[in-house]
Amino acid sequence: MALAQTNNPYLEAMEEDVLYHLGLSTSTHDLAAMFGDIRFVCMGGTPQRMENFAKFIMKEIDHVLQPGTCLQDISRHSHRYAMFKVGPVLCISHGMGVPSMSIVLHEVIKLLSHAKARDPVFFRLGTCGGVDVDPGNVVITEEALDGLLRPVFENIILGKIVQRPTQVDPMVIESLMKLGEKMKFTTVTGRTLCTNDFYEGQGRVDGAFCNYTKEDKMEYMNHLKQVGVKNIEMESTCFTAMTHMAKCRSAVICVVLVNRLCGDQILATKETMIEWQNRPQQLVAAYIKQQLKIETQVPSKSEMFRFGGYEDDQQTERT
Repeated sequence: MALAQTNNPYLEAMEEDVLYHLGLSTSTHDLAAMFGDIRFVCMGGTPQRMENFAKFIMKEIDHVLQPGTCLQDISRHSHRYAMFKVGPVLCISHGMGVPSMSIVLHEVIKLLSHAKARDPVFFRLGTCGGVDVDPGNVVITEEALDGLLRPVFENIILGKIVQRPTQVDPMVIESLMKLGEKMKFTTVTGRTLCTNDFYEGQGRVDGAFCNYTKEDKMEYMNHLKQVGVKNIEMESTCFTAMTHMAKCRSAVICVVLVNRLCGDQILATKETMIEWQNRPQQLVAAYIKQQLKIETQVPSKSEMFRFGGYEDDQQTERT
């Protein structure tokens, strides 16, 4: 099982690594003791959403806090992001948009590397606009595209454009889709458009500025549909590219709040929105429970015999 990998020769020479936006440091915290058992990293936009998910996953995996302790925001003193640990699950808010996502991912990947956490799986649990996908349905990203419909995360580094490929894990997606078949809501896969803006960048006609027509917008939306785009959000290229660079498996699971072929504004009631936003959480919780069950299963005698264990035991008894 692999560690989360950094690619920075200067890190090893640092006496202290301050994870400023998480409120942690290698000199003030035993990161291996605190986070070495992390197997799943679940990220979402808001602190409240991730606190709710932390409470939800605690019940789902039957995690019991030690006597005298309570669920706490580990990064509360940073006043930037919220982070909760529930056994092998790390729940972190990432804010809105690629810049906020990039900052927290740099520090979370370093955190897991310092902690020597093995083979962590990353999930982004979010909301999105659908492209001919009805509100309430869940979209699992097959490929994250930038605003030019390229499967890359583009950044400007030292004045130069740097492109990095976006990549999700097909096995994780396959497992999520199979679990989705058992849910009481519809789950689909498709390409995801990641934009740098909520209004003009997503072709909305209800922003403060709009220099295109409704016909232009609909032509663009239909083009997205034709090339297999199922949803639009604002973090997936950064998320999938950076987790891929860290050699970590990842998946993006978002619930649709509005079908962009039908309108721009989100009109669902607060109660309906809460129920919809819980759906990606339910799907990822089912995956986590499935994986933890697989890891704790004891092999049967037939399985032991097949792999040599039972046969060796019998030979020992005969000698």
